[in-house]
Amino acid sequence: MRETLFNWLMGRVQGARALDLFAGSGALGIEALSRGAAHVTFVESDPLVVRSLESVLATLGARHAEVQCTDALRFLARPARPIDLVFLDPPFDSDLATRAAAALEAGGWLADGALVYLELPARAALPALPATWRLIKSGRAGDVGYHLAIIARGVPEE
Repeated sequence: MRETLFNWLMGRVQGARALDLFAGSGALGIEALSRGAAHVTFVESDPLVVRSLESVLATLGARHAEVQCTDALRFLARPARPIDLVFLDPPFDSDLATRAAAALEAGGWLADGALVYLELPARAALPALPATWRLIKSGRAGDVGYHLAIIARGVPEE
């Protein structure tokens, strides 16, 4: 899935400001850094996972990364910084995809033309997304559904 995702993102990662919500191991954000992202903010609520991620980033010498040990929705309640690329991979047994999508939109986190990657259970319907989000790619790998949306403000719905 990661290879497919970064093929989809070809040409959009270099110089991008990225946000890895529900970061876990940080694999997606780390891959973005390795492909030239200007900065990645990793958001993870588990302190043990945060320490592990910080250790990995230090080992990699990732200077353009920061790790925030906080709940993703609390993080999104902060003043926004423009983001070009968001990795949204919440726990599957939650409604956090819908809530985080709404918070990203309402908080002004997304630059026009930003891309949002969503990873969800394949058996689940895609959550209600903000009106400015246009789904442009989707795939499935086993029990996982993955989707890419672009933020298109000022573009009438089709």
